[in-house]
Amino acid sequence: MAMTFEGRLQDRSRWRTDACSAAKVLDLLSTKTAFLVVRECLYGTRRFEDFTDRIGASAPAVSRALRQLEAAGIVARAPYQEPGARVRDEYVLTSAGEELLPILLALIQWGDKHLQPDGGPLNFVDGDGRAVRVCVTSDDPESAESRDIEIRANLPQAARTASNAE
Repeated sequence: MAMTFEGRLQDRSRWRTDACSAAKVLDLLSTKTAFLVVRECLYGTRRFEDFTDRIGASAPAVSRALRQLEAAGIVARAPYQEPGARVRDEYVLTSAGEELLPILLALIQWGDKHLQPDGGPLNFVDGDGRAVRVCVTSDDPESAESRDIEIRANLPQAARTASNAE
């Protein structure tokens, strides 16, 4: 099933594809590392070394992704200093970066359904423990921000992973 187009849009050969917003987002998040940096920011990662550890990417790849995301206004640098150490930068999502939450959750939701036999390793729930899901809707439901979502282990997945490790 495909979407339908109003009359004036039915001749798709007349469209300019270089104006496609989906293509522009894919250009921005063009590498796995860039996308995983956004995921980690949503999960609360802030420091460069933690990004490299959590993502498993090289320092130059993470550095490129952070520069790209900063230039696009997705992340911002914030200085921090541990006692006795030099001032360093940590990275936080901007409001534009926070708005990528539904994209991340939609990809995870699709992957859990179609790529993970027992569902994915994590469940996302609201403050009342209800599952958080992404759907297409025509109304304006109350939206949640990343700080409103708790990540929990998917118990069947966690049990299977533990038994495979034995």
